[in-house]
Amino acid sequence: MSDASDRRLIGTFDYVVIGAGSAGSVVANRLSADPGTKVLMLEAGGKDDWIWFHIPVGYLFAIGNPRADWMFQTEPQAGLGGRSLAYPRGKVVGGSSAINAMVYMRGQAADYDGWRQLGLTGWGWDDVLPYFLKHEDHIAPPPGGLHRAGGEWRVEHPRVRWAILDAIRDAAEAAGIAKIPDFNTGDNTGSSYFQVNQRRGRRLSAFNAFIKPVIDKRDNLRLETRVHVERIVFADGRAKAVEFTHGTEKLRVEVRGEVVLSAGAVASPLLLERSGIGAGARLQGLGIETLVDAPGVGENLQDHLQIRPVYKVHGIRTLNSDYAKLWRRPLMALQWAALRSGPLTMAPSQVGAFAKSSPDYATANLQYHFQPLSLDSWGSGLHPFDAFTASVCNLRPTSRGSIHLRSADPFDTPVIAPNYLDTAEDKRVAVDALKLTRRIVAQAPLARYRPEEYLPGAATQSDEEMLEAAGRLGTTIFHPVGTAKMGREDDPQAVLDGRLKVRGVAGLRVIDASVMPAITSGNTANPTMMIAEKGVAMMLEDARG
Repeated sequence: MSDASDRRLIGTFDYVVIGAGSAGSVVANRLSADPGTKVLMLEAGGKDDWIWFHIPVGYLFAIGNPRADWMFQTEPQAGLGGRSLAYPRGKVVGGSSAINAMVYMRGQAADYDGWRQLGLTGWGWDDVLPYFLKHEDHIAPPPGGLHRAGGEWRVEHPRVRWAILDAIRDAAEAAGIAKIPDFNTGDNTGSSYFQVNQRRGRRLSAFNAFIKPVIDKRDNLRLETRVHVERIVFADGRAKAVEFTHGTEKLRVEVRGEVVLSAGAVASPLLLERSGIGAGARLQGLGIETLVDAPGVGENLQDHLQIRPVYKVHGIRTLNSDYAKLWRRPLMALQWAALRSGPLTMAPSQVGAFAKSSPDYATANLQYHFQPLSLDSWGSGLHPFDAFTASVCNLRPTSRGSIHLRSADPFDTPVIAPNYLDTAEDKRVAVDALKLTRRIVAQAPLARYRPEEYLPGAATQSDEEMLEAAGRLGTTIFHPVGTAKMGREDDPQAVLDGRLKVRGVAGLRVIDASVMPAITSGNTANPTMMIAEKGVAMMLEDARG
């Protein structure tokens, strides 16, 4: 470890927020609202000065691009036939909210009530709903109190529709999946168009919503980008400083109040381990002195594995053929520039559905992302034929993975081992999901378009063949959570208490997706921002005494 004397001290702050992504942007905004409080944000990524961070369809160019993506890879996954997966994370202010699907999704009330039943008082659905609402700016909040306007976080309806997606919704209804107007009422069972985090056809990242409007107006808020945090420094069991680098320069900042770790479910456990908080034997093997023996750090990784069946269709437009027509591309650009509408406003998925893979589940345990396009993987080209993709994921996987340091070198790549399809239940749900997909596609509303199963292919029939296909087609849907989970004091795997404080030290909290004890039933960006809103409220409450 470095000596403080070889680092330039850049100042002393009340709070240091590590990460300017979905959680860190909310946290820094709320902390710096008090002009008497000095707040520093440290972000490893760069500025969002690339057009594809702002045009919604830019995810096609950002994911898998080292300008925008940290380009992580998983370890070979036995459940996926030994494949390693790309594991995208946003390399920019706004974090993954600058490259994600923009889907506004809270999950199910039962998710949060389940957290409360684990002993996490104050984390039930009725407790967390006000924190979703606090920053929401819904384009047309319906009566009932489940949505509101006026916050920083814009929620809009998609600005493009596809006839093929309407036909898919009709087919899902014929298969018993009802049409509903809103996925965000606490029960998301049914099909609907996704609501999106856009403002008038532009992507809205957490940084653009919470930091960009205030940073030039608040002298007490400072942002440093392209800095790599190496460790948090403790004195007498309390977080006192943060050490980081900018290029070749070694820097240090001292902290009067608290350090907030909001680097995400991949980076936060790595920083805890580099700071001496983790499983003692693991740290010892890396040559890192153990400050707190916390075996849960980096464990409990949960993610949504999406299986991506592809169906060719005939006699109806999809993005595949539209984009293949070179003359249409300038028209798409003009439509976006002039009207903020058309295909360039598309999120990766416009229509979703939530359903049960079997009657064994009390609430929907599958999520569909229906897309009027198809490709081999994000970052690769679209197929040269009209098709749609019926991505389906198990919302509550029972498989558990881990994320850990590969070495003590702060620039080394992490060891990411999600352990997809590791349990018998997850294997069964994967097979049942493919069967339900086929039942939806076989309904009359799609018959006129003669859907033809391209992947995995109609020859895949037995349960064994379907499981093999799930492993071959499965990929992450970019929802890693749980690697520094909160839990009761008697849970040896709980890194945090219910107020998101790191056990065994003072002055350090984790506020991001890694705190989830169990993954939520849907896209995880907005639950992460709710956690940030609630977490910073608890910080301010504790500061007031």
